[in-house]
Amino acid sequence: MVLAPYVQKATTLRGKYRFVGGNQFRHALSTFAILLDYHYIDPVLLKASFIHDVYEDSTCVTAEEIISIDSDGAEVHKLVTEVTRKNEESKDQYLERILMKGSEKAKILKCADRISNLTDLHTDIFDKQFVMQYIEETKRWVIPMAKQVNENMLLELKDIIRRREANMKISGHIWPLTRKKDGSI
Repeated sequence: MVLAPYVQKATTLRGKYRFVGGNQFRHALSTFAILLDYHYIDPVLLKASFIHDVYEDSTCVTAEEIISIDSDGAEVHKLVTEVTRKNEESKDQYLERILMKGSEKAKILKCADRISNLTDLHTDIFDKQFVMQYIEETKRWVIPMAKQVNENMLLELKDIIRRREANMKISGHIWPLTRKKDGSI
């Protein structure tokens, strides 16, 4: 399986900063690694994992470029387009579309993407309200996807959510620290 041309297209994401640090290119590599960890060897799925955010986060790569890469290009483009949020879609509409109408590959890719995103969802970096909303969104839309496509991804998603929620409860009691006038806590 030849992956290098897709990795090359994904390098356009290096300049796209992630709030947790790093960039979208590293996120693409993480999504690919998660799929490998779950023993996915489907060429279209793996190639799409490298560029799943390219159409949303970059204007440097065109559909024609992806389609012409190799014999899988058209299918890769179709899958990437399927997991790309349309401008007119709210986040809920987007995730509902994938859950209700998405292909099995789209759901698998979205689950791997969400595992990567949740792993980077550090409760000491993100606003508590954002973390809670992201977890609720995952429970509402991505957990049902995982139930449909991969029981082990489902377990990992639930485990990450459980840890993030526990962290939120702990951090809610500890932070922000309130100091008395004498400087003690």
